[in-house]
Amino acid sequence: MVARLVVAAPSSGSGKTTVATGLMAAFAGTGLAVSPHKVGPDYIDPGYHALATGRPGRNLDAYLCGPELVEPLFRHGAEGCDLAVVEGVMGLYDGASGLGELASTAQVAKLLRAPVVLVVDASSQSRSVAALAHGFISFDPEVRIGGIILNKVGSPRHEQLLRDALEAVGVPVLGALPRGASVATPSRHLGLVPTAERTTEAVDAVAAMAALVREHCDLPGLLALARSAPALTAPAWSPAPEARPGDAPAGPAGRGRAPGAGPVIAVAGGVAFTFGYTEHSELLRAYGADVVTFDPVRDTALPEGTSGIVIGGGFPEVYAEALSANEPMRRAVAEFARRGGPVAAECAGLLYLTRSLDGLPMCGVLGADARMTQRLTLGYRDAVAVGDSVLAAAGTRIRGHEFHRTVVEPGTGATPAWGLLRPERRTEGFVHRGVHASYLHTHWAAVPAVAARFVEECAR
Repeated sequence: MVARLVVAAPSSGSGKTTVATGLMAAFAGTGLAVSPHKVGPDYIDPGYHALATGRPGRNLDAYLCGPELVEPLFRHGAEGCDLAVVEGVMGLYDGASGLGELASTAQVAKLLRAPVVLVVDASSQSRSVAALAHGFISFDPEVRIGGIILNKVGSPRHEQLLRDALEAVGVPVLGALPRGASVATPSRHLGLVPTAERTTEAVDAVAAMAALVREHCDLPGLLALARSAPALTAPAWSPAPEARPGDAPAGPAGRGRAPGAGPVIAVAGGVAFTFGYTEHSELLRAYGADVVTFDPVRDTALPEGTSGIVIGGGFPEVYAEALSANEPMRRAVAEFARRGGPVAAECAGLLYLTRSLDGLPMCGVLGADARMTQRLTLGYRDAVAVGDSVLAAAGTRIRGHEFHRTVVEPGTGATPAWGLLRPERRTEGFVHRGVHASYLHTHWAAVPAVAARFVEECAR
């Protein structure tokens, strides 16, 4: 059984990331094997979690993957670990818009039967903190709030007032972080700056979070709470096709191949393309692919023998000049796509494949141009494949997430990738030759046939 905690808060900005990451690093520093998890679709926080624990940060998203996969994916990620720390999203009870508790931290905590630690910004309250805590504790009796960590506490006197008030609620205070002791984690238009872009500073920030938590939180009490979680019963998720009855079997590119004998799939990385779910590469490998990372900013050629390209999300708008200046790589990607090579691109990958981004030349694979705007497009989406592509057969249903401040103004010569069904009906993305490019971020663990189909296309 894996001991586990969910770190939640009444609202965004309360200090969840600092506390969760600090706990991960502090417990890892004691010699425990710590499994890091994040509720929701966020890609950036898991990067800090990975630095804190030395293990891949993994997402638990009940919308993208369905509630039924939350426990199996958790068990897969936490295999062999002593403790798992799950950072929540938004406020404890905030979920997918208009769909009740779906995809909320509360739902994930219930699915994992995990105790919750509530991080409360106490900077402007004293006795009222008890009313706030009472409301969150009583709102859903199935959510077990096992402790509170106070954040932004003004003084020892302020801390005592808060502790006295909370004593009546009957939930222990497991930490009190002083005001002014927050850790600087630089942000920009879509949240925190990814760790790949500021490695030294990110390592220092994680170390500071760990020191803060060690000094001001009750680690033995938190560990005891985590160990009070009951045993889980669902089997762990596995990327192996034979472990998932009913899934599409691996074809010629999959089972029976020696390691490294399958198609080479080049996955974009580096500072411009930092968004990707760990399970995607695990699925590609399970279906027989040889996954190799390349950096479109620094590398001048695709990996040797490339049979397919995956370009995930990130911040190409921040690195547009560097991406544009790397003309050899842009030409290599364009030539690969021109020959009909399979390319799967999401969000940042879509921008990289356009003719231009904010007026700077990109790969020119798609007859479209992209530019930054002030408008944020954000939210979960239900989608259906408009036609056949290297990722999906026409009619394939999928759930995804959009999060961007750019727009793509299409020309002609490509068909849409997806028909969006929720929250509004519209088409989105591009399918052109072997290219599937879209703003939609998807989680392939929910639709492993997507990975199987892509590997098969690459193996042709």
